[in-house]
Amino acid sequence: MAAEKNKIDLKKALKELYNPGKKEPAFVTVPQMPFIMIDGEGNPNNSKLFEECCEVLYGLSYTLKFMAKQIKENPFDYIVMPLEGLWYADDPSVFLKEKKEKWKWTLMVMQPEQITPAMYVQAVEQLRKKKNPAMLGQERFDTYNEGLSVQIMYIGPYSKESPTIARLHQSARDNGYILHGPHHEIYLSDPRRSNPDNLKTIIRQPVR
Repeated sequence: MAAEKNKIDLKKALKELYNPGKKEPAFVTVPQMPFIMIDGEGNPNNSKLFEECCEVLYGLSYTLKFMAKQIKENPFDYIVMPLEGLWYADDPSVFLKEKKEKWKWTLMVMQPEQITPAMYVQAVEQLRKKKNPAMLGQERFDTYNEGLSVQIMYIGPYSKESPTIARLHQSARDNGYILHGPHHEIYLSDPRRSNPDNLKTIIRQPVR
């Protein structure tokens, strides 16, 4: 019962970051936060590697959630955060040319600040004994400090994001900023269960 009473919903606690408006881009300062992260490359639409990386991230995230609820003193419970992706390429023009096989990405799931490195190591061992997914061991538990960024809520299929991204970039330029750091997306909907027209994605771009 104690864990249930202390249940954490980081999307609500960080509403400014995880529930932006969909009409106009907004500037936010994103603090340093802990994530489980894993890197990959290739077209996410048909990549087995992409699926295997997601399996590791969610396997560890739910293992940690279970561990947190079982702590004898001050147990806690929380809602597992959505998948996030940083997108980049050696040649940025590949995004304009839709050469998705050249895309590089870092997938990540944010963790509550109560999750410690020791808990993470223990979760890796538990997941290895239970399922041992293919990419386990390639991930890392680290912090990401994004800083000043511009973001907006996009609703619709991933394939039609480009005009919204263009608006975001133009808003940055109009306010005297330059783009700095990888393109960032936060996936609030499960594409396996949602109509593509209803997919909710936060699109974020760091600036300076």
